[in-house]
Amino acid sequence: MVHARDATFLFKQLSASKPLHMRKCLIPIFLFFISAKVVAQSQKKITTYFLVQYNKTIYDETLGNNPWGAGLGLQAFFNNKTKFRPTIDVTVDGYLEDDKLMHLTEDNIPIHDDLGSVVNIFLGSSYQLTRGTYLSFSTGPSFSNGRTLPGIKPAFGFYFLNKQRMTGKFSFTHIFNREELTKADFGTLNLSLGIKIF
Repeated sequence: MVHARDATFLFKQLSASKPLHMRKCLIPIFLFFISAKVVAQSQKKITTYFLVQYNKTIYDETLGNNPWGAGLGLQAFFNNKTKFRPTIDVTVDGYLEDDKLMHLTEDNIPIHDDLGSVVNIFLGSSYQLTRGTYLSFSTGPSFSNGRTLPGIKPAFGFYFLNKQRMTGKFSFTHIFNREELTKADFGTLNLSLGIKIF
């Protein structure tokens, strides 16, 4: 348990021992972790997982340019006394492989809309099937190439241990009108592995 007296002592030590430019960077990080740990220990209202993710593209207008991607994410569950729990799912993915082929519309207009990177901020709800498994559905904005598009993400999640410290998740992400010229949608199958941080 983190006590206010201990946090104050560590804060003073950090402030006195580091140069000013280092303090500006380290102090907010230090305060964030102290406050998050205090909240997690005292209330247990939010459970948060840090995730690594692999994505396999199953449809896209420029599929050869974006066949797969990988990224990082955070998923938070708001704990309550029911099997339904609100959830936030944030992911940042990169799509680096490119077949270097020019794709055309039906009117022979070149498509220059490679995916590059995608940031998803999805809100939704999860349903606890058993102690070790859950279903979730979330939706929200997806940001790519300077555009904001709607997306949805159904998922099946599971836990490796009884204390739910490690998790895995199979999900499907659908982004509407991803390609700007043809308005074609984008869809991926995702495999995520995560560890509880709060």
